[in-house]
Amino acid sequence: MKQFFKYVLATIVGLVFTSIIIVIIGIAIIASASSDKGSHVDANSVLHISFNGNIPERTPNNPLAGLSFLGLDDNKDVGLNDILADIKKAKTDDNIKGIFLDESYIESQQATVEEIRNALIDFKKSGKFIIAYAEVYTQSFYYLASVADKVYINPKGIFEFKGFSSQITFLKGALDKLGIEAQIIKVGTYKSAVEPLFLTKMSDANRLQVTSYLGSLYDHFLTNIGKSRNISKDSLFNYANNLSIQFPEDALKYKLVDGLKYKDEILDELKDRTGTEKKSTVPSIELKDYTKSDADKDDDSNDKNSSSKNRIAIIYASGEINGGDGDDNTIGSERISKALRKARLDNKIKAVVLRVNSPGGSSLASDVIWREVMLTKKAKPIIVSMGDLAASGGYYISCAADSIFAEPNTITGSIGIFAILPNMQKLFNDKLGITFDGVTTGKYADLGDISKPLSPDERAILQNQVNHGYDDFTKAVAAGRHKTQAYINSIGQGRVWTGAQAIKIGLVDRLGNINDAINSAAKMAKLSDYKLIEYPEQKSFLDKFGSNFNVEMKTRAIKSELGDNYKYYEQIKGVTQMMRTPQTRLPYDIMIN
Repeated sequence: MKQFFKYVLATIVGLVFTSIIIVIIGIAIIASASSDKGSHVDANSVLHISFNGNIPERTPNNPLAGLSFLGLDDNKDVGLNDILADIKKAKTDDNIKGIFLDESYIESQQATVEEIRNALIDFKKSGKFIIAYAEVYTQSFYYLASVADKVYINPKGIFEFKGFSSQITFLKGALDKLGIEAQIIKVGTYKSAVEPLFLTKMSDANRLQVTSYLGSLYDHFLTNIGKSRNISKDSLFNYANNLSIQFPEDALKYKLVDGLKYKDEILDELKDRTGTEKKSTVPSIELKDYTKSDADKDDDSNDKNSSSKNRIAIIYASGEINGGDGDDNTIGSERISKALRKARLDNKIKAVVLRVNSPGGSSLASDVIWREVMLTKKAKPIIVSMGDLAASGGYYISCAADSIFAEPNTITGSIGIFAILPNMQKLFNDKLGITFDGVTTGKYADLGDISKPLSPDERAILQNQVNHGYDDFTKAVAAGRHKTQAYINSIGQGRVWTGAQAIKIGLVDRLGNINDAINSAAKMAKLSDYKLIEYPEQKSFLDKFGSNFNVEMKTRAIKSELGDNYKYYEQIKGVTQMMRTPQTRLPYDIMIN
């Protein structure tokens, strides 16, 4: 009886606790929804833009964003889709007098920054001002800020202008110590995703391709800054190469900034530009609030609000490619295939824009999505817009489209395939003292067993499977790009290209952003009026709360402990995932410093 009451009491406590949590969440959702009904924009306001961290492709569907609760995000992330829409909206909003680009630390890669930068350049056509300020200018933020009318830095600040570098972490030494052999099966001279597992430094082929695409990215970076600041590209190269800019005074001397000012001086200048009294606060609105502001209620230029029956579907495919449903940050072949199928079968949808931001992943999952893209192309126009990455599997799912748009600094190509099977015999036998024995009913019944090395016959079988996958990949690209398979093989072999390079070799049709891709889709469908509709539908907060809460809490805890070293944890974790199935994936996670 005593045990019975103990269980009853525990159940009651659990129910009470759950009820309290549900009530708190409900109140938070209602409060958040109320705050999102529409922020008012005061006259003579400044749009305050400050980026911190990674910028997602679209704004997360999280009504609790901005509320610090149960370890959930206390930041309200704004997706690239809304950032671009907000800047476009601010251009014609009479209440917005200018933009203040404030201290930012951008983790997104360069194509994302490029799209925002181009939107700011378009904003300036309105005659409104842009002022940029930072205590610390990273190269990414300076690239964005360089379009401003005035660029200021704190007199004691830090200005980073040193050129690009790309570093790879090699794991072979650690695997050797553990007694693990990475058995590599691949196609592609440049397909170097596996190099960290069996080499201790870059191969000559990989060094060649990294030097090539890094040089292309850097040339674009210097060229555009030179245009904005009226400084020759050669001069900028020399400044970085000699590390001429070590202090804020140097940045001013070489005309990369317009002045050394403290924050209060910046605010005074904003007051002057907006006609605000010195003792008053500058009217301003944060980007996250402007997204939900009442400024766009009667904005007919917002394609999402169009009353037209004709629609263009934007399908977001962001993250690594795997089987299953995936989520807003990963590409699940089932979820993206359903979205493509839905758009294809909906008669109201006249064209499709597939937004790809992916380093690739499972070759099987990539092929499943490719099939749906090909079928969609037969039914209606489909245009691909490439983000930061559309490489390997990301290129595979793109190649069947009618047309491909990329930014000059998009990373793409990497047409190749590989598989990894670990041989952990030494780890089990020598390090752990574990041995195995068993019975098989066929010569290859235990193919894939990680407790023993591959035999020559087994390696030949796996190599044949990978070769077959590469043949399918190059055939698909050749058909989609109207090239010979031999030509695709010559520019394939796993080699990585920038968008600027890819257009020259025929892997990309045009340089442009997602809006250019939408305009192209509308032109192909002969539409002058249309409504944009986004797929796949974002999961509701409650769905994500139920399925991903523990994962989110765990990830946040690990990030908190590891800090900047989290990227190495992610790399090692990624290696274990790559060992499961053949991969069409980028050589490694490309991070430009």
